[in-house]
Amino acid sequence: MPLISSKTILTSISLFHLTLAFFLLTSPQTISDQAIIYLLGESLGLPHHSRSFESQSPALAFLAVVLAFLGVTDLVTLSLPDEVSLLHHWTMQVPLRTLFSLVLSSYSFLFSPSSPLFSETKSGSSYLSHPVVPPSSHNYVPTGWGGDALKNRVFFTFAFVETVGWFWVWVTLGEERRGLIMKKERKERRERERRGSNGW
Repeated sequence: MPLISSKTILTSISLFHLTLAFFLLTSPQTISDQAIIYLLGESLGLPHHSRSFESQSPALAFLAVVLAFLGVTDLVTLSLPDEVSLLHHWTMQVPLRTLFSLVLSSYSFLFSPSSPLFSETKSGSSYLSHPVVPPSSHNYVPTGWGGDALKNRVFFTFAFVETVGWFWVWVTLGEERRGLIMKKERKERRERERRGSNGW
């Protein structure tokens, strides 16, 4: 059995979503000022977020409601029996959420102006050298759709933390799933033996 159960990790992720929803609704600047966002953004050379996190906005309020809904529904599914919740619901949800978060974090970095895909190699620097903040790539051309708004350090950090969290749940759930299946088989075997001894 794992050191931390998947239910505990799932509860933590749900509470993380509820906390983000609260701060997005009340004080979005608090989120963008976090040290982890600065650290990941500077280390990867990701562009700063626009001024959209400096004050409340309808888009952030909508995002807060979506995150709150996600957090509450995830908490409700954890109240189901383990056989339903862990063996059926979360074994389908967790790989999808991991993949989705991984795609979003990869998109946010690989197609941003600081991406190695758009970097120009100068004499004395390697292709994968530390990115420059702000990026000075002349090969990068912004696309015309709304996906450019996802290429910032706040979104990347959120997607990266989600990827790590959901992958952790996936690994833990795999370990627990074997134990739950064996426990279920033992219970069914005992039930069959009891029925056989009673002459059913």
